[in-house]
Amino acid sequence: MDIDAFVTAHRPVWDRLEHLVRHRRSLNGAEVDELVDLYQRTATHLSIVRSGSTDEMLVGRLSALVARARSAVTGAHTPAWRELVRFFAVSFPVVAYRARWWWLGTSAVFLAVTTAVAAWVAGDPQVQASIASPIEIARLVEHDFADYYSENPAASFAGRVWINNAWVAALTIASSVLLGLPIFYILWMNAANVGVTAGLMASRDKLDIFFGLITPHGLPELSAVLLAAGVGLRLGWTAIDPGPRRRAEALAEQGRAVMSVALGLVVVLLICGLIEAFVTPSGLPTWARIGVGVVAEIAFIWYVMVFGRRAAAAGDSGDLEQAPDAAPSAG
Repeated sequence: MDIDAFVTAHRPVWDRLEHLVRHRRSLNGAEVDELVDLYQRTATHLSIVRSGSTDEMLVGRLSALVARARSAVTGAHTPAWRELVRFFAVSFPVVAYRARWWWLGTSAVFLAVTTAVAAWVAGDPQVQASIASPIEIARLVEHDFADYYSENPAASFAGRVWINNAWVAALTIASSVLLGLPIFYILWMNAANVGVTAGLMASRDKLDIFFGLITPHGLPELSAVLLAAGVGLRLGWTAIDPGPRRRAEALAEQGRAVMSVALGLVVVLLICGLIEAFVTPSGLPTWARIGVGVVAEIAFIWYVMVFGRRAAAAGDSGDLEQAPDAAPSAG
């Protein structure tokens, strides 16, 4: 196929469709009919280009145009609240569920590295001396670690924690564009920080305080960050092994699906921030504070497994655009 001639012949159709999509709120009846017709024709053009050309830039442009046109044609019939319900009942949990083995593997490696670092620090006084002086370590285990959770007003502390954790999760997912390689560094830094703190607390017989303060929010918080790492690594691997589909198609669908996790984790990490600000430093007994974290973790896992499995069984991929790249057609 002569791609240049094809583009020259059909560009006016694409430009007109883009104009109608951009002004869809002010279209009259005839223009709406034209929008539907041009959308179907452009979807057919996309199928032709995919089968007869390797021009990824053109495929990408037409894919985006078809997705926007489909939204303009069908989006007005779906109330916003239904889209919100569908997001939390289908899109977010199904992507997390489909990445469950990546999530589990990432969690296992993270736990192993953290435990190894903690044991190394706790058992070697020379390592402890290289990290901080005895006075500084004593101040950390006796005061600073616990004071961190209560030295600021709870509301502002919750907001700060939420923003920081959401940023870490977003950065982790965004790292997938580099085949997920930066994710290993991000995980190592987090594992090392937790391991060093745990090791220093253990060296002074303060592990009860460590787990009593970190477990309430730490369980769901770490699960959320490790989920972000798991889906990010899965997306990075898709670039290497896209399976039976073309690489661009697989990355487009998987990339949009991963955005579901990025958006969903904003809510999950907000809940973690509230627990860290209001439960962790509270006067509740240690068993009660830990119980809150365990319940939150179980609820999160249950939510992903039950809703995610159900959506996966129904064939849903979690694609925010309902996979418009997979099978565009004129009908």
